Amino acid sequence: MKTMTCRQLGGPCDHEHRGDTADDVINAQDRHLNEMVAGGDETHGPALADMKGRWKRPISGMKWYRNAKKDFAALPENGSAHNA
Repeated sequence: MKTMTCRQLGGPCDHEHRGDTADDVINAQDRHLNEMVAGGDETHGPALADMKGRWKRPISGMKWYRNAKKDFAALPENGSAHNA
């Protein structure tokens, strides 16, 4: 399991997403952005718009996706010290 923050995925905060795959943390980021904006947090609005817009621009969207997967792959596995 690895951890990426909202900020590492293009968002404005350091909320941590944990997952076994890059898709796990990307999907968690999508849910996080939607929940934050639905709750009235305007600072997450631009990142949510970017996330939704990526799929309207397939070439640049896939570039972001490949980079996120590469960044995830480069992360160390969470150790027991990080889970305390």
